[in-house]
Amino acid sequence: MRKQLLILFVVMLAVFAAIGCTDTEDQPTTEENITGDEEEITGAEEDIEENVSDAEEEMTDSEDEEMNIVETAIDAGSFDTLVLALETTGLDATLSEEGPYTVFAPTDDAFEELPEGTLDALMEDEEQLSEVLTYHVVSGEYMASDLTDGTTLETVQGEMITINVTDDNVMVDDANVVQPDIVASNGVIHVIDAVILPPSMAEEDMMGNDSMNNDSMDNETMESENGDVVVVPAE
Repeated sequence: MRKQLLILFVVMLAVFAAIGCTDTEDQPTTEENITGDEEEITGAEEDIEENVSDAEEEMTDSEDEEMNIVETAIDAGSFDTLVLALETTGLDATLSEEGPYTVFAPTDDAFEELPEGTLDALMEDEEQLSEVLTYHVVSGEYMASDLTDGTTLETVQGEMITINVTDDNVMVDDANVVQPDIVASNGVIHVIDAVILPPSMAEEDMMGNDSMNNDSMDNETMESENGDVVVVPAE
């Protein structure tokens, strides 16, 4: 009986020993644990880098989708006349290019304030219309903070516009800036409440009026034999 118990005890010891060896073999060593941790850290860093890269791509895509000056004007809905004029002259293509440009943009209401027949006449004269439109455009990007009192800027048309600044108002020639700093992908728009004319064009109009007045003044008045007054054009 004792012999049988002894044999059983020995067998049990052997079994426990075998189980212990198996458990020890299954446990990872300290070195294996360190390697595993390093792999997890590396994987986390890769995930972070991938997320950052994705975010940068999204920001780039967002910048690429930003509207240019013409698209911004169309989207605003208050520059229909300006957009039509740009399309009529082909300047919409120019203001869709890289730029940058600064545009002093008259609203639809500003165009309506022109003397009767002026807008129709401009629309029928593409060269003169281009002169007016390019007088509203400056090469380069000028934010409101760059527009100081007395500043003069050369327009794409070639003549200068003058900036006048008071405490609560910015004027471009005779037009008020009613909304500054509308940023587009290729420049900036400042909304103005009047259409501004190149000085040379204003002088031409004045000369035309003067010429008409002078023609009238050059006519001579004569009294006929029967007392009627007649007008004789000057030679």
